[in-house]
Amino acid sequence: MEITTLGIDLAKSVFQLHGVDDSGTVVLQKKLRRGAALDFLRKLEPCLIGMEACPTSHFWAREIAALGHEVRLIPPAYVKPYVKRQKNDAADAEAICEAVTRKNMRFVPVKTEEQQAVLVLHRSRDLLMRQRTMILNAIRAHLAEFGTITAQGPRKVVDLVRRLSDPNDGLDLPALARSALLSQAAQLETLTEEIRKIERELMAWHRQNQASQRLETIPGVGLITATALAASVPDPTVFKSGRQFAAWLGLVPRQNSSGGKDRLGRVSKMGNGYLRRLLVVGATSVTRRAPTTNTRSGAWVRSLLERKPTRLVTVAIANKTARTAWALLVKGETYRVAAAI
Repeated sequence: MEITTLGIDLAKSVFQLHGVDDSGTVVLQKKLRRGAALDFLRKLEPCLIGMEACPTSHFWAREIAALGHEVRLIPPAYVKPYVKRQKNDAADAEAICEAVTRKNMRFVPVKTEEQQAVLVLHRSRDLLMRQRTMILNAIRAHLAEFGTITAQGPRKVVDLVRRLSDPNDGLDLPALARSALLSQAAQLETLTEEIRKIERELMAWHRQNQASQRLETIPGVGLITATALAASVPDPTVFKSGRQFAAWLGLVPRQNSSGGKDRLGRVSKMGNGYLRRLLVVGATSVTRRAPTTNTRSGAWVRSLLERKPTRLVTVAIANKTARTAWALLVKGETYRVAAAI
């Protein structure tokens, strides 16, 4: 049995394998338990192995590549067209085996353990930020039940929370309600400290990563966005152009063109939603600073704001930022500010 191409459908406990030889003849259809996968692959001659990009795929890609195999990860959306009729594990493995051999197929670069660890920091911070927002909103709503209305902004709520521990704070609250609010305030303080701890760890990684430092020189890209981009894009050369990179982030118009007529809609919102959100937030700050920015980019933003809605301009800036980030990653350069003419 000589396998040249192998498709593996990953799952929590059971993996489905589909292998073909150099003539395309099916020579293997097999189910394996998770613990037996590496032992089985170790006995095979080096071959091309395809897997769908999923939460565990980068770990398995590293482990399998260490055995001498060539491993390629495919976005699930690109595997779906190759599934014949009913969807099941065997059909998925066959589709992966077929898709991985296509010359025009796009693959996902395998992340290192370090890059995955940085992304874990980002996901943890994002989760803690959502929990912090939930507690802030809850405290604001509970206080409103007793006639205390807080001003907008997290700082105003935090300042009010600090007054709760003082019995002479002037807030007319029942003892039971005050006790519950103090409990939420303690959770809020813990979350804030954990977020700061994660940000310090991200800063330490940023200071020893050249790609992240280059990305931070782009207007609208700070520590969080720079480290997220550097960790999420291990090999920028898989994208042929900055536009392809922006399309991967979902920052290009959705097309519904036919008969030679171009019909462009809103942005596709495909790809990494976290990176897209960070870029749009950074672009929002660039938009707000545009009136006082005396650069060529600032003049371009001001000209857009005169003709287009602010949110549309923000997305356009995010698209341009993504293209600039790709160029810096590929060329290994830093951002150079062009003075206004």
